[in-house]
Amino acid sequence: MKPNIALITGASSGIGMELARVCARNGHNLLLTARREKRLLELKKELEAEFDVDVIFYTIDLADYDAPEKLFEFVRKNSFSVQILVNNAGVGDYGFFHESDWKRQAAMLDLNIRALTHLTHLFLPEMIKQDRAYILNVASTAAFQPGPMMSVYYATKSYVLSFGEAIANELQDTGVSVTTLCPGPTESEFQKEANMEKSKLFDRFPVATSLDVAEYGFKAMMKGKRVAIYGLINKMVPRAVAISPRNFVTKVSRFIQQRKD
Repeated sequence: MKPNIALITGASSGIGMELARVCARNGHNLLLTARREKRLLELKKELEAEFDVDVIFYTIDLADYDAPEKLFEFVRKNSFSVQILVNNAGVGDYGFFHESDWKRQAAMLDLNIRALTHLTHLFLPEMIKQDRAYILNVASTAAFQPGPMMSVYYATKSYVLSFGEAIANELQDTGVSVTTLCPGPTESEFQKEANMEKSKLFDRFPVATSLDVAEYGFKAMMKGKRVAIYGLINKMVPRAVAISPRNFVTKVSRFIQQRKD
């Protein structure tokens, strides 16, 4: 396998899987990670058959405390050079916080925040040594406001946005760009895994395909765009939030997130 790779987390489904396809189509060799080995093996075979790229996968649950270091050590031992780091892995949960399963909330914090931050910290020193390198952090339009019924998830995505913008500024004199991708509702397994099938959100907003979001995110990353919000309506969200009272914003968010009748 050629040494320069695109490392994509959460690559077994949804936006992560489509980002793998888009990167492969654009000639990037891949290291894919996720928990589901069978899915990764199927994707590896598909991409290598269709594109002239090398694909390797590493099965791991990045919510585990030592997982980022294990992944980093795997990359180091194989002498790979990560030119593109896509922090896509993430989970959500739907419902009142006080009724939630704490283990699920803790795993969400570990995956959405700690693992993303740790992987970035591990790989960034070597990426800075390259002439050009890219980081794509997948957040959400949830990052721009509080989210009753998904309070922890929204808060984690606010962290991803703030963190991404901050280090993008820190790295502005290097060859590394940091892009935070903020999609709205997207067709994927996410809503089912997050129990969001009970929410009205996916009925009230346009739902993008994972492929459309991935293609948009890849182009934004290659252009070095710092914040990439997919969709015209979604682009209006931060502007509306910025000029509205916080209490009103939270009430609107709660209304959108409410359970279906």
